Amino acid sequence: MPDPQLALAARVQAALGAAFGPSHAGADPVIRPSQFADLQANVALPLAKRLGRKPRDVANEIVANLDRTGLVSDVEVSGPGFINLTLDDGWIAGQAQEVLADERLGVPRVEAPQRVVVEYSSPNVAKEMHVGHLRTTIVGDAIARILEFAGHDVVRDNHVGDWGTPFGMLIEHLLDLGEEAAARDDASVSDLTAFYQAARHKFDGDPEFADRSRRRVVALQAGDPETLRLWHVLVEASTRYFNTVYRRLGVSLTDADIKGESFYNDLLAPTVQELEDKGIAVISDGALCAFPPGFTGREGEPLPVILRKSDGGYNYSTSDLATIRYRVDTEHIDRMIYVVGAPQALHFQMAFAVARMAGWLDEGVRAEHAQIGNVLGTDGKILRTRAGGTVKLAELVDEAVERAGREFDEIDHQEPFDAATRADIVEKVGVGAVKYADLSVALDSEYVFDFDRMISFHGKTGPYLQYATVRIRSIFRRGGLEPEAATGPITLGEPAERALALKLLDFGAVVTQAGELSEPHRLAGYLFELAQAYTGFFENCPVLKAPDEATRTSRLALCAATLRTLVTGLDLLGVPTPERM
Repeated sequence: MPDPQLALAARVQAALGAAFGPSHAGADPVIRPSQFADLQANVALPLAKRLGRKPRDVANEIVANLDRTGLVSDVEVSGPGFINLTLDDGWIAGQAQEVLADERLGVPRVEAPQRVVVEYSSPNVAKEMHVGHLRTTIVGDAIARILEFAGHDVVRDNHVGDWGTPFGMLIEHLLDLGEEAAARDDASVSDLTAFYQAARHKFDGDPEFADRSRRRVVALQAGDPETLRLWHVLVEASTRYFNTVYRRLGVSLTDADIKGESFYNDLLAPTVQELEDKGIAVISDGALCAFPPGFTGREGEPLPVILRKSDGGYNYSTSDLATIRYRVDTEHIDRMIYVVGAPQALHFQMAFAVARMAGWLDEGVRAEHAQIGNVLGTDGKILRTRAGGTVKLAELVDEAVERAGREFDEIDHQEPFDAATRADIVEKVGVGAVKYADLSVALDSEYVFDFDRMISFHGKTGPYLQYATVRIRSIFRRGGLEPEAATGPITLGEPAERALALKLLDFGAVVTQAGELSEPHRLAGYLFELAQAYTGFFENCPVLKAPDEATRTSRLALCAATLRTLVTGLDLLGVPTPERM
């Protein structure tokens, strides 16, 4: 089931071979969107330089050899040599019919599935998730969903911070409160921020508590059974909290996806030893370091990756290198995607460079940092509370749902909703608004978190897309039909029908590209364009009151294809779609 660009590319390449010889048949036809047609081929401009001819003459010769049969209804050369191509309505209708009949809506399965690990969310134990975790959690989950749908074997990895020196004071504070506090739904452990801050306050102000905490760290690192048991109590309490956030956000992470820093503890020393054995790790100022080529400081001095500190301790770089080694040697990963904040870019660049030096990363194993930009307030600064503190993720979602409820209540609904139904709808609208606002922006870009804009039912928002699906469902309810019963055939008569059908054909290519590039914003943008095309169709093409039965049948089929595409696409983004609004 070719998408329009691929179909046209094949025809233009055949024309290139016919016009200029087989050696040119493999040239990129440079198919791009056109302001004057459906698409345009720009190959004549670069090809003319190689041939020593005028671009417009080259374009005319391509057109003269172009097979238009069943695909192209009109072709025109414009400007210096752009070839404007208008697709045949019958071809568009036929391809839209195939999309409707295809359970995958034209999304191809990858020919060579890979084993892909997506590392995302990664909160810290005994700390509440805040707005800084929003993007990595939502974007990472969307990347995992898209790749899985494409046919890859996806390993979700929630690399939680569950090890280190702070756990000494946290365990001692837990003992002071009473171990049963971890199981209670009160302000002792369930309010993780308060719990952590109280432990820190005691550590800084109580020398006896600080001494106990330091001794507890030693016991933890030595594997003392009772200390490990208490550590597990904290980890389990935090995991219960993480899961409540994930369930509310509709994130697909589970307990089985947690591989915290503690998981790799036993791998740190062997990893460092292998780097020493390979001559990569050397002593510098008392610390064991690696110096990947190409990384220098302001004065031109080589930048080190510290593998073992002078006191014998390990750090994040060691843990990340052990993780890469484990993923390659044990999990047999082909591709690693780290969905982590942009400030960590240099850290990952250097870690990947050391891993390549060690031979853990090569041409067959791809590691990439999907850099996450900051979330800003409407003042253009990092989003914070009015008091200047960190915004808790749960409170942010609460406010989104509350605002969604107010917006929802202002709508003139065609049917009444009981309290439970209303609560379900506004929860989906609020959560969907937050997630789509995040996913609609390129992941490495900063974006302004603006409740008024993201909750709106107009414009490029989650509620607008959700409402588009509800509007389609209402057509089928009024007609007494199930969407699955609308099977066509699809015919195109009105411009709005054609525009909608043509947009439906892009879904497969967009999903594939979003997965290959780890850029879910491409899918988010496409779904908005599809919803816009449907709005134009809805406003200009009566469905249930179509002029004749054949037109009614075709328009219902277009509605069904659009509904499935929107619902499937939003699900790949993790955005819920209510049945009614």
